[in-house]
Amino acid sequence: MTTPNIKLNVIGCGRVGQTLAALLHQQARVQVQDLYSRSFSSAEQAAQFVGAGKPVAALQPMRPADVWLLSVPDAQVGAVAQALADAQGAKLAGAIVFHNSGFLSAAVLKPLQALGCHAASAHPVLNFASPDTGVRQFAGTPCGLEGDAVALAWLHTMLTAIGGRCFEIASADKPLYHAAAVFSSNFTVVLQGIAQDAWQSAGVPLELMRPLTEALLTSTVDNVLSMGPAKALTGPAARGDKAVVQAQGAIVQQWNAPAGEAYALLSQLAAELKQRA
Repeated sequence: MTTPNIKLNVIGCGRVGQTLAALLHQQARVQVQDLYSRSFSSAEQAAQFVGAGKPVAALQPMRPADVWLLSVPDAQVGAVAQALADAQGAKLAGAIVFHNSGFLSAAVLKPLQALGCHAASAHPVLNFASPDTGVRQFAGTPCGLEGDAVALAWLHTMLTAIGGRCFEIASADKPLYHAAAVFSSNFTVVLQGIAQDAWQSAGVPLELMRPLTEALLTSTVDNVLSMGPAKALTGPAARGDKAVVQAQGAIVQQWNAPAGEAYALLSQLAAELKQRA
């Protein structure tokens, strides 16, 4: 199944689904066939963005395909897999089915495996802010793959063709692997939100929020990439200034109790990280 004109059906037309469908259609000569989403208008929007594919209103009338992408939220993957198995039945035999969850393994697709499908998961490590940014930023994106050999071979070939940097991860290690991505990306955004709220509460002019954020984030990212986390770490906890950490933590606790707890725990982890260095 590495030849051109592979037929792809997509279930779930959110940001990741649209991005992958568009890239596979445009750069890997994959034929995007049917598009299904809980909202028919989302499927229509996806077809317009991808430049291919027919929006459908249900799973049962979707045409047979070589590959099925289940790009739905983690909590829905199992239910969608069962619904697809019930709707399509034996017509799915031999097809490749994959989902995009970084947390769940291919085992969640068991109802489809029972019908003879090759199952896998493919998790692109990218912040999909929108389909447009996803398409523009995808080149060079690491993609964690897990599943059976046939599905992995196809995903490795196709995701590499659209600019992905593929690597395999053991099924049992997926939760910790995904937690690392959450720490690296999602929690960074949360911390920036806390920082900007604190600056505003401290009276920093609004017009200086972006320069402050940009200066600190840019230098921090540059230092982490060039020196590694331990050597790049600065601040009172890294210096071992326990008096400042304690006094500052108390102020933060008064301002925002959850942020104060985070400050204390992160200061402890910062000190341990610096000691290991």
